[in-house]
Amino acid sequence: MRGIRGVLAAAAWAVCALAWAAPPTFVEGRSIFIETGVEAPDRSPTWYASMVNRPYAPTFEMLATQGTQGRYYPYTYPVTLKDMIRFHGHDCEGTVHVANAAWVAFRILFPDGIIDRSVLWGISGDSPCWSDGVAFLTGARLQYGNLGFFRDKRYSHAIVLYREDTKVAVLATWKEGINNIPGEPVMLPGKITWKPRVSMLDIEALKAVVKSAGGKPTPYQVDQMRYQQWEQVNDILDHPLSESYSAEVLPDFQWAQWVDPARSVGQTITRSDVRLKNYPYRRSPVDPGP
Repeated sequence: MRGIRGVLAAAAWAVCALAWAAPPTFVEGRSIFIETGVEAPDRSPTWYASMVNRPYAPTFEMLATQGTQGRYYPYTYPVTLKDMIRFHGHDCEGTVHVANAAWVAFRILFPDGIIDRSVLWGISGDSPCWSDGVAFLTGARLQYGNLGFFRDKRYSHAIVLYREDTKVAVLATWKEGINNIPGEPVMLPGKITWKPRVSMLDIEALKAVVKSAGGKPTPYQVDQMRYQQWEQVNDILDHPLSESYSAEVLPDFQWAQWVDPARSVGQTITRSDVRLKNYPYRRSPVDPGP
């Protein structure tokens, strides 16, 4: 039943999003034919990604373009938490949280499950874990002007993902019950209905002690905080992600209203590597050209 509820919820979200959406760049199965699942995702656990094979660890099917001046590939490639951890440099709770939040947002933005990195913008908080996760999954970058940081710091542990082709933006974040930042509100309604093995009160209390220690916590506190975060991450990934994260469409979204201008690049660069993604093909496979 959990799976059925998740599918119905995603369908409802997609219908709401389409109510004010522009036409998408492509429609899978009609204007483009993309094969998915052609490469097995790397879900083999290792010392730096032991959680990657948990039942609900997310996998993303990513669509890219061929080379620096190429068309869309006709296939997707898989991305897992393991890939994100390698990009970020270490495993941490933030990387898992941002991946999970993105997963529920992508269900709204890309109902067919094909994530087109050529049309995505992203906003995150200051955390390197969350900003790296948004940059990796979307392809957005500061120099292009499509990666930003929240103006309102209450959203520090949320993300906004925006599709420039459909003009749909989605806010996603954790639900009350797995939020573990002392003093920071949860910016979407919703509470978890399952019982965590480690309470958020315990995690928040330890984080508060470590932060107030002026960068000099005890060695035991360092180990204990790491263990609690590891327990929480694995606990969350044992449950459907829609039970722990919320996402909703932002009507009348305006990028400038959400992004901190002081942390933006003043003179952006036009992204050129996706400009020929819809370029026509030759008349035949063997064609000498002009």
